[in-house]
Amino acid sequence: MKLQFVGGCDNSDCPKGFLTDRGTLVLQGYKVTDPAAVSALSLPDGETAVEIPRSLLDEMTARLRSEL
Repeated sequence: MKLQFVGGCDNSDCPKGFLTDRGTLVLQGYKVTDPAAVSALSLPDGETAVEIPRSLLDEMTARLRSEL
């Protein structure tokens, strides 16, 4: 899988987003660990949830729209 950076910081330890060559998005964020939130999400095996700032989603959306 090839990743194209589409938003976030340049560090390795902060939220960011990538577009893949499969037409999907990969998000790096803070793993959701709050037991109530994890329970409400009902995550199946093989899935996890990450929390990202709203500003990252806004940045990624703007960048992806400008590339179309």
